[in-house]
Amino acid sequence: MRLTAMIVAFSLTAGALPAQQADQAKSLADIRQDLSVLYVELQRLRTELSTTGGSGMVVGGNTIDRVNTIETALQDLTSKTEEMEYRIGRVVEDGTNRIGDMEFRLCEIEPGCDVGALGSTPRLGGGTAPVSGAAAPAPAPSTTLPSSGGSQLAMSEENDFRRAQEALAKSDFRGAADFFAAFRTAYPGSPLEPAAMLGQGEALEGTGDVRGAARSYLDAYSGYPESELAPEALFRLGRSLGQLGSVNEACVTLGEVGQRFPGASVQSDAQGEMTKLGCQ
Repeated sequence: MRLTAMIVAFSLTAGALPAQQADQAKSLADIRQDLSVLYVELQRLRTELSTTGGSGMVVGGNTIDRVNTIETALQDLTSKTEEMEYRIGRVVEDGTNRIGDMEFRLCEIEPGCDVGALGSTPRLGGGTAPVSGAAAPAPAPSTTLPSSGGSQLAMSEENDFRRAQEALAKSDFRGAADFFAAFRTAYPGSPLEPAAMLGQGEALEGTGDVRGAARSYLDAYSGYPESELAPEALFRLGRSLGQLGSVNEACVTLGEVGQRFPGASVQSDAQGEMTKLGCQ
């Protein structure tokens, strides 16, 4: 275990300082590109919302014909309105996620900025209505709590964990990462702490912070090596190391999944990841 921790610690820190300025320049270039994309999308929406100055609708004939014509026109307008609502929802969702990502990258560049204090990104355009990302309603997020080992949970502890779970289920990765971090601070030693570490890692991975995710997975595994979530934490740690380019360390870590937890549900996933990385 000590060897694994040393390997992971080395892979998470090696090469960070020499590449810092290059990473900052890349982040700024990415931010400029994201701003350009948002500007184009907003301009496109503004153009579509502009009237052409004319209408092709003509209502004539007897009463039945006029009613049928109006009904058909209303159905057509309803369909177009729903289509526009869907497209606007997609732009709002994508724009909100891009702004949140830009805030995160700017905070990484700015000295003294606390990433954990950023909070959730306000919805683009304001309002509190949820963003519609699909034509059909999204399935309700899973709020099933992991096993607490028989320990009694406080009501606030359970609610805070559920809130983090819901944010993760809705792909609000930045918000979920903050909620899980706040949970760990508010309830140190909680029976749900391994799950909170795992959830925080998954959320950070969703934001693109693979290095931060690897640290969370390492904390979950090294802090609770006997928990029921330990096999998944070890697998996710190995996969993250592979994404960071530390292939040798990733292969060693993924190989330990089957050795330490034979029959675990993630054993086949670990084998598949080792095959993908070309592990010997």
